[in-house]
Amino acid sequence: MKQKLNCVLLIDDDRATNFLNRWVIERLQCAEKIKTTQSASQALEFLQKSEKGKYPQPDLILLDINMPNMSGWDFIEEYKKLSIEQKGKIILVMLTTSPNPDDLTRAESIPEINGYERKPLTVKSLEALLKKYFWE
Repeated sequence: MKQKLNCVLLIDDDRATNFLNRWVIERLQCAEKIKTTQSASQALEFLQKSEKGKYPQPDLILLDINMPNMSGWDFIEEYKKLSIEQKGKIILVMLTTSPNPDDLTRAESIPEINGYERKPLTVKSLEALLKKYFWE
């Protein structure tokens, strides 16, 4: 069996999308913990909060682009400012319905972004991500 991820962080303002993404992750039984947030600012708070001197450092972040108040792009700019202890060795994947090809080009130009996937997350697309970044 493939090793489970310690934690996956889902960042999407849509509850139904977070529910579906969580279901896909649970179906694959690939993570010990799944944290969902409905805003980029909540996700940043989660990453910056230490517990017993340790930061959560999720292994995988699935990030929506279009969210109110703070977009996925805004999240990335703030994420860059985090300490290495807060970031850890996180794989960050944009997960979006955006049809704008400029979004893909922009994502590819940002070193912190490891991947760009179209919604909805499926078992097949998650397996491909896991194989590419964790199960090689």
